Amino acid sequence: QVQLVQSGGGLVQPGGSLRLSCTFSGGTFSDYVMGWFRQAPGKERVFVGTINYSGSFTHYADDVSGRFTISRDNAKKIGYLQMNSLKPEDTAVYYCAAKPGGVSSTLEFYDNWGQGTQVTVSS
Repeated sequence: QVQLVQSGGGLVQPGGSLRLSCTFSGGTFSDYVMGWFRQAPGKERVFVGTINYSGSFTHYADDVSGRFTISRDNAKKIGYLQMNSLKPEDTAVYYCAAKPGGVSSTLEFYDNWGQGTQVTVSS
């Protein structure tokens, strides 16, 4: 079955950058679109961004657009979330997710999830 294993994350100062990785196994990576979501303490998990099969299309939540970039390497079966100009309000557990079919910002449509990785933005 499909498995997603995340890496990256950690503590970074405001204005800094981090890159998260999501390694896919158990299927044909290029058959799946990817989504990234985050969950801040005491809050619901929310959409961050999504990318289509080939990487030619991406869509972001308004609060990260222009700062975050999603990409993928289908040969390596890895998805990436590059986060720049990080703010304290970006502090959350970040999750990658994968699904067949079209891109979506709806959490419930994704049935394969990574384990989550903590990102803390603080001075």
